[in-house]
Amino acid sequence: MKKLIIALFILFSFTNANAGGCLLEQSDDINVTWKAYKTFAKLGVGGQFTDVKYTHNKKSGKNFKELFVGSKVSIDISKIDTKNKGRDKTLVEMFFSKLKGGKIEGVIKDINADKSKNGKRLYTGTLDVSLSMNGKTLLIPMKYRYIKGDFQAIGTIDLFDFEGNSALASINKSCFDLHKGKTWSDVNIAFRTTIKASLCDVKKCNPLKSESNKTKCMVKICDTNLSDINISKFDVKSKK
Repeated sequence: MKKLIIALFILFSFTNANAGGCLLEQSDDINVTWKAYKTFAKLGVGGQFTDVKYTHNKKSGKNFKELFVGSKVSIDISKIDTKNKGRDKTLVEMFFSKLKGGKIEGVIKDINADKSKNGKRLYTGTLDVSLSMNGKTLLIPMKYRYIKGDFQAIGTIDLFDFEGNSALASINKSCFDLHKGKTWSDVNIAFRTTIKASLCDVKKCNPLKSESNKTKCMVKICDTNLSDINISKFDVKSKK
């Protein structure tokens, strides 16, 4: 009886592993950051939104498309952290408060993986986010990468595309000396979350062939271990 139960468990795991694919489960938490630029030397100033409400499409699924497409985020732009309280206050009063609505909202519309190279699967790709800010909604492409449970995506917006001219002029005037008369309109935006992957190696086993394979398959039902992947640059721009 014990052997029968074990065999049934292994068979169930094998047949429900999406033909050898991974079972993915995402965290309920998401980290949303940005990097803006000042001076003609284009020095970066990074920050994080601290009040972010994330609603995922599905908690778990067999691929990124099932998890992310349809997921939504709502960001309170008055709650930020740049590791400098004085700067936080200035940014909220002289920039973010000049934008309409008090929120940034986003919906992930699509996600596509990069094509494999030399038969090796790549854990990188592009996702499209419908981003609403200051009364404007645009489709923003973002490059993503997935490494050992860590999912990160980054893209670039232009404040002029979101009619943020007045807000940009306001912060540029307030910080004219610090910025040396130049505050850039392009801003990098990014989000990061954790995705646990399991059952990734089940496809290498066939528990029906022999008793020894049953043990091997049981061992292979474990978390994946992905190799490091480097992305040289993220140079995507917004689509109007």
